[in-house]
Amino acid sequence: MSFYKFSSSFGRVGAAAAALLAPAVAFAQETAPAAAAVVAPVPNKGDTAFMFLCTILVLFMLIPGLALFYGGLVRAKNMLSVLMQCTIIGASIMLVWVIYGYSFAFGGSTSPFFGGTAKLFLSGVNMDSTAATFSDAVIPEYIFIMFQMTFAAITPALIIGAFAERIKFSAAVLFCILWVTFVYFPIAHMVWDANGLLFGWGALDFAGGTVVHINAGVAGLIGAIMVGKRTGYGKDMMAPHSMTLTLVGAAMLWVGWFGFNAGSNLEASGGAMLATVNTFIATAAAIVAWSVVESFTRGKASMLGAASGMIAGLVAITPAAGIVGPMGAIVMGVLVSPLCYFFISVVKNKFGYDDTADVFGVHGIGGLFGALATGIFASASLGGIGYAEGVTMGAQFLTQVKAVLVTIAWCGVGSIILYKVTDLIVGLRVPVEAEREGLDLASHGEAAYHS
Repeated sequence: MSFYKFSSSFGRVGAAAAALLAPAVAFAQETAPAAAAVVAPVPNKGDTAFMFLCTILVLFMLIPGLALFYGGLVRAKNMLSVLMQCTIIGASIMLVWVIYGYSFAFGGSTSPFFGGTAKLFLSGVNMDSTAATFSDAVIPEYIFIMFQMTFAAITPALIIGAFAERIKFSAAVLFCILWVTFVYFPIAHMVWDANGLLFGWGALDFAGGTVVHINAGVAGLIGAIMVGKRTGYGKDMMAPHSMTLTLVGAAMLWVGWFGFNAGSNLEASGGAMLATVNTFIATAAAIVAWSVVESFTRGKASMLGAASGMIAGLVAITPAAGIVGPMGAIVMGVLVSPLCYFFISVVKNKFGYDDTADVFGVHGIGGLFGALATGIFASASLGGIGYAEGVTMGAQFLTQVKAVLVTIAWCGVGSIILYKVTDLIVGLRVPVEAEREGLDLASHGEAAYHS
């Protein structure tokens, strides 16, 4: 066969094949853009590993960090009761979160107050589901769910420090489940969901000044008042039984708080490192400031004061961690300690409420200060990342004030109602005999220490 005949034959075969394949080629060309559009984004492995670490660190804040911090602050006969409350409340809220809490907070609803029911029982979530970060990257939705779950678990556990040593175990657990359902989840949606009321106002809360600390502080104050003072309060010695454990717990909280603050950036970037350095230095400044204040007012700096300053600094920087500059963080740490010290040493004594672990004085006041100060120190002129286009410092501060007031009102009214409901169902307070014996034995039949 000549080359001409071969090439002609090949050409006829090729033409015939092309004619047969033309519809398929045309279909592929038409659908290629659409297919590309539905290709799921691939999670960034570095961000995913970073968020996994941060999630575990926040769990470390709750157990053993918060449990030991509060446990050291109560009397020896109530040590295990605090450990047990932190443990069971944390575990219960984790279950509540995956059943309906995640949906109520981040379920995709357009409501400014409620996340909806679209993700009840984690409906629609699988290994391929993703959540967006602040850049173009994504992380698995499961890790976002778990990270937010640890926030939901630790926040109600913060409250129990206000009425430790006299509340029923069943009441503590029931109240916390009701509280996260009707107070925490709506506030989390309002602040952190794109459709939320306070998010829409432009309120700044990087890691939970309103959602976690003002929320827990207000609920703690109301609880301390409604549950009532400890038997013998103001007469009997009620000093912390182990400042050693209190410092150990506080140190664990500081370590875990890096997950809390840096993790709220949702990705391993410069924003996370800004949150990290601020968590270091605001806390350090608050510790030093508290000790200086005590040296002038009491004549001696105490270990309890240093631990309190540590928590106050952490609380204050939480809403501002990824927003303000390092120098602004130092100023916030210096200012928050004398403010919290004043509420604990003067205001608390003036009004006579029995806030066992000073939840309101540290978390409530520290969170309020931090939320408002964020609106000021976010300014680029003060080293912060700056405001949204067209927003001035005065306008942002006013927005912060509105966000704080909404949080206080929602939490205050909701908490009063839920304490009443809890009291009607199981009763809030243990009998006086059980309180005198100690909740370790009375509620759990075991003791933390044996001679």
